[in-house]
Amino acid sequence: MSSDPKSLIRIARESGETLSAEPLDLGARVRQLRKDRNWTLEQAARQAGLARSTLSKIENGQMSPTYDALKKLAVGLEISVPQLFTPPQREQVNGRMALTRGGEGQRHATATYEHDLLAESLTRKKMLPYRARVRARDMAEFDGWVRHDGEEFLYVLTGVVRLYTEFYEPIEMRRGDSAYYDATMGHNVVSLSEEDATILWVTSLG
Repeated sequence: MSSDPKSLIRIARESGETLSAEPLDLGARVRQLRKDRNWTLEQAARQAGLARSTLSKIENGQMSPTYDALKKLAVGLEISVPQLFTPPQREQVNGRMALTRGGEGQRHATATYEHDLLAESLTRKKMLPYRARVRARDMAEFDGWVRHDGEEFLYVLTGVVRLYTEFYEPIEMRRGDSAYYDATMGHNVVSLSEEDATILWVTSLG
């Protein structure tokens, strides 16, 4: 697996009845997310805990951010890491379908999770589905709570996890258990299994 966070998600762009694939520009995506919040470079860098020069280089494609920087960006922008790699929604599109075979999801790893993005060939999605391998074993491994817009559904595929949320007691969850929650509420998941647990996450986009 490549450690380069610029390993690009393949996305499909509709043009009449023809579908073609093009890579996502991570720098442009970060810049747009910042401008959507009416933040200056200084404000966004401070929010993410990054140097202004570092953020500027990321936005201009002059450097590939580390996974630690990606996590800080996501927390600062109040979104999940996979949403950094998801193009913004545009007009409604009907009659679409995407098939993701086992093991074919676009992979992005962090210190605490390893995400496989599903249905990544579709743009303008209203949901972001992804399978995650939970590497974290303790809340101390996180840089605070994860928070982002929308709602989220979690389903345990293998192993045992503990779901921590900002306003509820921690919940132990096993294979087949699920939870649906407001993603603006702080949340983190750790694995209680000897092996990394795996979960299905579905996040609403707007």
